[in-house]
Amino acid sequence: MYHHRLSEFIAGLLFGLGLILAGMTNPAKVIAFLDLFGAWDPSLAFVMGGAILVGLFAFTLAKKRTSNFLGGAIHLPKLKNIDRRLVLGSLIFGAGWGLAGFCPGPALVSLAAGQPKAAGFVAAMIAGMLVFELIERRQPKS
Repeated sequence: MYHHRLSEFIAGLLFGLGLILAGMTNPAKVIAFLDLFGAWDPSLAFVMGGAILVGLFAFTLAKKRTSNFLGGAIHLPKLKNIDRRLVLGSLIFGAGWGLAGFCPGPALVSLAAGQPKAAGFVAAMIAGMLVFELIERRQPKS
């Protein structure tokens, strides 16, 4: 158990340091990426591309294994369908990302770094999670 938490901490620390190093904790940089017809900054595309390559390698390796490197079970996603909930959730996520210049990971790193703008985003993110939980609990179980 302790080793799992330590590996989670190290992975999170590497993720956060990577976000800081790439400048992705700066909302202006993210918004500049979304400004296709203005002062477009393509650097976020390179960060995303790097993340996709690492993820592609990791998932390819994980599919060939039955346990992770620490001996725990590997639970890969099984669903592959694109439904209404996924599309609506993606649109809402994208709208929040575009308006604020934050997504969850960089927002938490920015909050820890003391950026005041991040506090409002993280509060709204937590409120959204709570609303989701309330709605899910009211849904009939299938």
